[in-house]
Amino acid sequence: MRTLKKRGGAVAVAACVVLTLAACGDSSIDDETEANEERAEELGDCGEINMAINPWDGYRASAYVIGTVAEQELGCTVNYKDLKEDVSWQGFGTGEVDVIIEDWGHPDLEKKFFEGEGDGSAMDFGPNGNVGIIGWFVPPWLAEEHPEVLDWEGLNEFASEFETSESGGKGQFLGSDPSFVQFDEAIVSNLGLDFEVVFSGSEAASISAFEKAEENKEFVIGYWWEPHYFNAEVPMQRVALPPYEEGCQDDPAKVACDYPETPLKKIVSTSWVDEGGPGVEAIQNFEWTNEDQNLVAKYIAVDKMSPEDAAAQWIEDNPDKVEAWLPTS
Repeated sequence: MRTLKKRGGAVAVAACVVLTLAACGDSSIDDETEANEERAEELGDCGEINMAINPWDGYRASAYVIGTVAEQELGCTVNYKDLKEDVSWQGFGTGEVDVIIEDWGHPDLEKKFFEGEGDGSAMDFGPNGNVGIIGWFVPPWLAEEHPEVLDWEGLNEFASEFETSESGGKGQFLGSDPSFVQFDEAIVSNLGLDFEVVFSGSEAASISAFEKAEENKEFVIGYWWEPHYFNAEVPMQRVALPPYEEGCQDDPAKVACDYPETPLKKIVSTSWVDEGGPGVEAIQNFEWTNEDQNLVAKYIAVDKMSPEDAAAQWIEDNPDKVEAWLPTS
C-alpha cells in the first residue's frame, strides 16, 4: 500500500506538470498576490517612500530589503535616490527624502535638522538593529592559532611576525584610508606597542591584504569595521583594546582606548511621519542584525546580484523576520 500511495502521488504530480502546469504552478503565487492586495487594501494607501541610498553596499542592502517589502507587501511606491550622507539630510526639508535607513551618527546634522536647535524637518526613528563597530581586527586563522593576539597586551610578543618592508623594523599595523576618522597612531604610541601604522590607502586595499593573509596564513592586524559584506566571507576577529569610556577620545593625541560601538539608527522626514500610513509603520518596525546585512551586501558586492535580486533572495529565506516588520492593523 505504501508503494501504491507513493506512485499515485507521483502520477498526480506528473499530470499537474503535463496537463495543467499554469494552474498548478501559479496557484500559490496567485494566492500570495491576492493576500498582499488584501493586506494593502486593509491598511490603506501607502503612497510613496523616497529612500536615500548612501554609497556603500551595507546601506543598499538595508534600503532595498525594507523597500522591497514595502512594495510587495504594502503596495508602496519606493523611489531610491543615490545621495551622499549630508545631501540626504538636506532632502528632508524639501520633500525629496523621506528615509535614511542607516545613520552612523551626525550630531552636527542633528543640530541643524532636528526639532529644537534645528528646523525640525528630520527625526530619529529608532535603531535599525545594526551596530557599527570600528576597531582592530585580525584574520580568523591568526585568532585560532595564536589567540594571544586577541588582547592588546599580547601583541608585542608577536611584533616581529607582523613586520614588513614598510614598517621600519617594527610590527606593521595596517591602517585603511587615511581620510577615515582613526586614532591608531596614538593608540599604538600610548599603549607602548612596538608597531608602526602603515596605511593601505583604501578599503579595497585593506580587503585584499586581509584576504591574502587568510589564504596564506600571514600575520596581519589592521583597522576594520562591522557591518561589512567582507565579514560574511572572512569572519575577521576583533582585538580587545582598553575599553572605551566617555571622553577617552577627546584629545586625539592621548587616545589609549578602543573605539565606541555605535547603534545605527533610522532618520526620517517629520512631515512624512505626520502623513502616516503603512509604510511609516514598516520603516519604524525594521530591524535586523549585522549578519543579515553582511549576507545581503555580499550578494551585491561579491556575487554581483542586483540590489533588487539580493533583497528578494533574503526576503524569501527569512519570512518570519519580514512578517515582524509589517503593520498589524
